Amino acid sequence: MFIQVEDSSRRVHVQVARQIARKILSGEIEPLQRLPCEMELCEMFGVSRTALRESTKLLSAKGLIESRPKVGTTVRARANWHFLDPQLLDWIQGLENTEVFLSKFLGLRKAIEPEACALAATFATIEQRKQLSVLMQNMIKAAEEFDYEQWTINDHLFHQTIYLSTENQFYIPFGNILTTIFKLFIDHSAEGGRFCINEHKGIYDAIMSGDADQARSYCQQLLKDDNQRFSEVPAA
Repeated sequence: MFIQVEDSSRRVHVQVARQIARKILSGEIEPLQRLPCEMELCEMFGVSRTALRESTKLLSAKGLIESRPKVGTTVRARANWHFLDPQLLDWIQGLENTEVFLSKFLGLRKAIEPEACALAATFATIEQRKQLSVLMQNMIKAAEEFDYEQWTINDHLFHQTIYLSTENQFYIPFGNILTTIFKLFIDHSAEGGRFCINEHKGIYDAIMSGDADQARSYCQQLLKDDNQRFSEVPAA
Protein backbone atom coordinates (compact mmCIF):
# COMPACT_ATOMS: atom_id res chain seq x y z
CA MET A 1 0.00 0.00 0.00
CA PHE A 2 2.79 2.39 0.91
CA ILE A 3 6.41 2.88 -0.16
CA GLN A 4 9.01 3.35 2.54
CA VAL A 5 10.58 6.78 2.70
CA GLU A 6 14.03 6.93 1.12
CA ASP A 7 14.70 10.63 0.45
CA SER A 8 16.68 11.83 3.46
CA SER A 9 17.04 15.36 2.08
CA ARG A 10 13.60 16.34 3.37
CA ARG A 11 12.15 16.28 6.84
CA VAL A 12 10.81 12.80 7.49
CA HIS A 13 7.31 13.80 8.53
CA VAL A 14 6.85 15.85 5.33
CA GLN A 15 7.98 12.89 3.22
CA VAL A 16 5.49 10.61 4.93
CA ALA A 17 2.68 13.17 4.62
CA ARG A 18 3.43 13.63 0.93
CA GLN A 19 3.24 9.92 0.17
CA ILE A 20 -0.02 9.46 2.03
CA ALA A 21 -1.47 12.61 0.45
CA ARG A 22 -0.61 11.43 -3.06
CA LYS A 23 -2.32 8.11 -2.39
CA ILE A 24 -5.42 10.04 -1.35
CA LEU A 25 -5.27 12.56 -4.20
CA SER A 26 -4.85 9.81 -6.80
CA GLY A 27 -7.81 7.88 -5.44
CA GLU A 28 -5.75 4.89 -4.35
CA ILE A 29 -7.00 5.61 -0.83
CA GLU A 30 -10.63 6.65 -1.12
CA PRO A 31 -12.61 9.20 0.89
CA LEU A 32 -14.02 7.79 4.13
CA GLN A 33 -11.52 4.93 4.01
CA ARG A 34 -9.74 4.29 7.29
CA LEU A 35 -5.96 4.26 7.40
CA PRO A 36 -3.98 1.50 9.15
CA CYS A 37 -3.36 1.97 12.85
CA GLU A 38 -0.47 4.08 14.11
CA MET A 39 1.78 1.11 14.82
CA GLU A 40 1.27 -0.33 11.34
CA LEU A 41 2.01 3.01 9.68
CA CYS A 42 5.19 3.42 11.72
CA GLU A 43 6.36 0.00 10.56
CA MET A 44 5.43 0.68 6.93
CA PHE A 45 7.44 3.90 6.81
CA GLY A 46 10.14 2.99 9.30
CA VAL A 47 9.51 6.15 11.33
CA SER A 48 8.85 6.97 14.96
CA ARG A 49 5.44 7.72 16.42
CA THR A 50 6.50 11.33 16.84
CA ALA A 51 7.29 11.69 13.12
CA LEU A 52 4.07 9.93 12.14
CA ARG A 53 1.97 12.16 14.39
CA GLU A 54 3.59 15.24 12.82
CA SER A 55 2.62 13.82 9.42
CA THR A 56 -0.99 13.28 10.41
CA LYS A 57 -1.14 16.81 11.84
CA LEU A 58 0.06 18.15 8.50
CA LEU A 59 -2.50 16.10 6.57
CA SER A 60 -5.27 17.12 8.97
CA ALA A 61 -4.40 20.79 8.50
CA LYS A 62 -4.93 20.31 4.74
CA GLY A 63 -8.35 18.76 5.28
CA LEU A 64 -7.34 15.34 3.98
CA ILE A 65 -7.79 13.24 7.11
CA GLU A 66 -9.31 13.33 10.57
CA SER A 67 -8.40 11.32 13.65
CA ARG A 68 -10.83 10.36 16.38
CA PRO A 69 -10.27 8.45 19.60
CA LYS A 70 -11.34 4.78 19.36
CA VAL A 71 -12.21 5.31 15.68
CA GLY A 72 -8.81 5.87 14.12
CA THR A 73 -7.73 8.01 11.18
CA THR A 74 -10.10 8.38 8.24
CA VAL A 75 -9.83 10.12 4.89
CA ARG A 76 -12.23 13.06 4.73
CA ALA A 77 -14.64 13.75 1.87
CA ARG A 78 -13.18 15.69 -1.07
CA ALA A 79 -15.28 18.72 -0.16
CA ASN A 80 -12.98 19.23 2.84
CA TRP A 81 -9.66 19.10 0.97
CA HIS A 82 -7.79 22.42 0.82
CA PHE A 83 -6.99 22.47 -2.89
CA LEU A 84 -5.59 26.01 -2.77
CA ASP A 85 -2.91 25.02 -0.28
CA PRO A 86 0.44 25.52 -2.12
CA GLN A 87 1.98 22.37 -0.65
CA LEU A 88 -1.04 20.29 -1.59
CA LEU A 89 -0.88 21.65 -5.13
CA ASP A 90 2.79 20.72 -5.26
CA TRP A 91 1.97 17.17 -4.20
CA ILE A 92 -0.53 16.86 -7.05
CA GLN A 93 2.25 17.20 -9.63
CA GLY A 94 3.26 13.96 -11.31
CA LEU A 95 0.08 12.05 -10.51
CA GLU A 96 -1.25 9.90 -13.34
CA ASN A 97 -4.55 11.79 -13.41
CA THR A 98 -3.06 15.30 -13.33
CA GLU A 99 -5.23 16.22 -16.34
CA VAL A 100 -8.32 15.88 -14.15
CA PHE A 101 -6.99 18.51 -11.75
CA LEU A 102 -5.95 20.76 -14.63
CA SER A 103 -9.42 20.53 -16.12
CA LYS A 104 -10.97 21.56 -12.80
CA PHE A 105 -8.45 24.36 -12.48
CA LEU A 106 -9.38 25.56 -15.96
CA GLY A 107 -12.94 25.96 -14.72
CA LEU A 108 -11.66 28.17 -11.91
CA ARG A 109 -9.59 30.23 -14.34
CA LYS A 110 -12.62 30.74 -16.60
CA ALA A 111 -14.59 32.04 -13.64
CA ILE A 112 -12.07 34.56 -12.33
CA GLU A 113 -9.28 35.33 -14.80
CA PRO A 114 -11.28 37.31 -17.42
CA GLU A 115 -12.37 39.71 -14.68
CA ALA A 116 -8.82 39.87 -13.36
CA CYS A 117 -7.67 40.97 -16.82
CA ALA A 118 -10.42 43.58 -16.97
CA LEU A 119 -9.41 44.93 -13.57
CA ALA A 120 -5.74 44.97 -14.58
CA ALA A 121 -6.65 47.06 -17.63
CA THR A 122 -8.23 49.59 -15.28
CA PHE A 123 -5.90 49.58 -12.29
CA ALA A 124 -2.43 48.41 -13.39
CA THR A 125 0.27 50.86 -12.36
CA ILE A 126 2.90 52.23 -14.71
CA GLU A 127 5.47 49.87 -13.23
CA GLN A 128 3.16 46.88 -13.64
CA ARG A 129 2.49 47.81 -17.28
CA LYS A 130 6.24 48.08 -17.84
CA GLN A 131 6.66 44.63 -16.30
CA LEU A 132 3.96 43.19 -18.56
CA SER A 133 5.68 44.79 -21.56
CA VAL A 134 8.98 43.09 -20.75
CA LEU A 135 7.27 39.76 -20.15
CA MET A 136 5.29 39.99 -23.39
CA GLN A 137 8.44 40.62 -25.40
CA ASN A 138 10.10 37.67 -23.69
CA MET A 139 7.10 35.46 -24.50
CA ILE A 140 7.12 36.47 -28.17
CA LYS A 141 10.83 35.68 -28.38
CA ALA A 142 10.37 32.34 -26.62
CA ALA A 143 7.50 31.37 -28.94
CA GLU A 144 9.50 32.28 -32.04
CA GLU A 145 12.41 30.17 -30.81
CA PHE A 146 10.24 27.36 -29.41
CA ASP A 147 11.99 27.88 -26.10
CA TYR A 148 9.57 26.08 -23.78
CA GLU A 149 11.55 26.81 -20.63
CA GLN A 150 11.58 30.57 -21.19
CA TRP A 151 7.94 30.52 -22.26
CA THR A 152 6.95 28.75 -19.04
CA ILE A 153 8.86 31.20 -16.86
CA ASN A 154 7.56 34.34 -18.56
CA ASP A 155 3.98 33.14 -19.10
CA HIS A 156 3.71 32.29 -15.42
CA LEU A 157 5.00 35.75 -14.47
CA PHE A 158 2.66 37.35 -17.02
CA HIS A 159 -0.44 35.80 -15.43
CA GLN A 160 0.86 36.42 -11.93
CA THR A 161 1.43 40.10 -12.71
CA ILE A 162 -2.12 40.41 -14.04
CA TYR A 163 -3.54 39.17 -10.74
CA LEU A 164 -1.25 41.49 -8.82
CA SER A 165 -2.43 44.40 -11.01
CA THR A 166 -6.11 44.08 -10.12
CA GLU A 167 -5.81 46.32 -7.05
CA ASN A 168 -8.25 43.89 -5.41
CA GLN A 169 -7.04 42.07 -2.33
CA PHE A 170 -9.28 39.08 -3.08
CA TYR A 171 -7.73 38.51 -6.51
CA ILE A 172 -4.13 39.11 -5.51
CA PRO A 173 -3.66 35.81 -3.58
CA PHE A 174 -4.34 33.83 -6.77
CA GLY A 175 -1.19 35.30 -8.27
CA ASN A 176 0.80 34.01 -5.30
CA ILE A 177 -0.91 30.90 -3.94
CA LEU A 178 -1.49 29.28 -7.33
CA THR A 179 2.10 29.63 -8.50
CA THR A 180 2.60 25.86 -8.54
CA ILE A 181 -0.56 24.98 -10.44
CA PHE A 182 -0.03 27.83 -12.92
CA LYS A 183 3.42 26.47 -13.69
CA LEU A 184 2.04 22.95 -14.12
CA PHE A 185 -0.74 24.28 -16.38
CA ILE A 186 1.68 26.30 -18.50
CA ASP A 187 4.15 23.40 -18.75
CA HIS A 188 1.35 21.41 -20.41
CA SER A 189 0.34 24.34 -22.60
CA ALA A 190 3.74 24.83 -24.24
CA GLU A 191 3.89 21.22 -25.40
CA GLY A 192 3.90 21.08 -29.19
CA GLY A 193 4.38 24.82 -29.58
CA ARG A 194 0.73 25.80 -28.94
CA PHE A 195 1.58 29.07 -27.25
CA CYS A 196 -1.66 30.94 -28.11
CA ILE A 197 0.49 34.02 -28.64
CA ASN A 198 -2.26 36.03 -30.36
CA GLU A 199 -4.60 35.69 -27.39
CA HIS A 200 -1.85 36.64 -24.96
CA LYS A 201 -0.92 39.62 -27.13
CA GLY A 202 -4.58 40.67 -27.23
CA ILE A 203 -4.76 40.62 -23.43
CA TYR A 204 -1.53 42.59 -23.21
CA ASP A 205 -2.60 45.25 -25.75
CA ALA A 206 -5.95 45.70 -24.03
CA ILE A 207 -4.36 46.13 -20.61
CA MET A 208 -1.83 48.59 -21.99
CA SER A 209 -4.59 50.65 -23.62
CA GLY A 210 -6.85 50.43 -20.58
CA ASP A 211 -9.63 48.59 -22.45
CA ALA A 212 -11.27 46.37 -19.81
CA ASP A 213 -13.84 44.85 -22.17
CA GLN A 214 -11.20 43.79 -24.68
CA ALA A 215 -8.96 42.40 -21.95
CA ARG A 216 -11.87 40.31 -20.68
CA SER A 217 -12.78 39.16 -24.19
CA TYR A 218 -9.25 38.07 -25.16
CA CYS A 219 -8.88 36.20 -21.89
CA GLN A 220 -12.12 34.34 -22.57
CA GLN A 221 -10.76 33.40 -25.99
CA LEU A 222 -7.53 32.16 -24.42
CA LEU A 223 -9.43 29.91 -22.04
CA LYS A 224 -11.78 28.38 -24.60
CA ASP A 225 -11.98 24.60 -24.56
CA ASP A 226 -10.60 24.46 -28.11
CA ASN A 227 -7.36 25.89 -26.76
CA GLN A 228 -7.33 23.55 -23.77
CA ARG A 229 -7.15 19.99 -25.16
CA PHE A 230 -5.56 17.95 -22.40
CA SER A 231 -6.01 14.65 -24.21
CA GLU A 232 -4.05 15.86 -27.22
CA VAL A 233 -1.85 18.94 -27.19
CA PRO A 234 -3.09 21.33 -24.48
CA ALA A 235 -2.63 25.09 -24.55
CA ALA A 236 -2.88 27.77 -21.90
